[in-house]
Amino acid sequence: MGTRVRGWRWRRNPLRRRSDVVEAWTVLAVAVLMLLGAPLIGAVVGRWAHDDARAVAAEQRSERHRVRAEVVGSVPDSRPSVQGGRERSYRVTVRWTEAGATKTATARVPAGTDPGERVDVWFDSRGRSVAPPPDATAIWQHTLVMGACGAGATIAVLLLGHSLVRGVAGRHRLAEWERDWALTEPQWTRRRA
Repeated sequence: MGTRVRGWRWRRNPLRRRSDVVEAWTVLAVAVLMLLGAPLIGAVVGRWAHDDARAVAAEQRSERHRVRAEVVGSVPDSRPSVQGGRERSYRVTVRWTEAGATKTATARVPAGTDPGERVDVWFDSRGRSVAPPPDATAIWQHTLVMGACGAGATIAVLLLGHSLVRGVAGRHRLAEWERDWALTEPQWTRRRA
């Protein structure tokens, strides 16, 4: 039954190899980078994603306009369902008044909308029905997801690098042990190499 001696790779002893020291320093470096570097990289990536998402939302708000329109076409009778986390929507004809003129277009409305109901629809500069620009909640969700992915990717790269260093250190350790055993074995067994 063996006992673990903490920090044996840091202490001077005849069993410690150079590969043990390299591995010990690697563990320390990985721990520091995981505790300090990964959150910092996550914050930097999150900040970049937040600025980018805000710029995209501002651009979309300038290109798109919202219209409060009345549904004049009929929506299919199927029950509303959720697909991919979004409520199903259908393309129907809507009508609204803008600058004193009545306009009609085809736009996406949520399933279950009845003719005569008023809904908010978004159009681009060419009059095509488009999704609304991202709101503040969507921007923050994007920011948090991207920040978490940046931190997670950093941790994954650190752990992969650590496992590679451990593999190389293990091979060096075995080679050193083989070399030392080749010198020690003839003394123990009284055989010639």
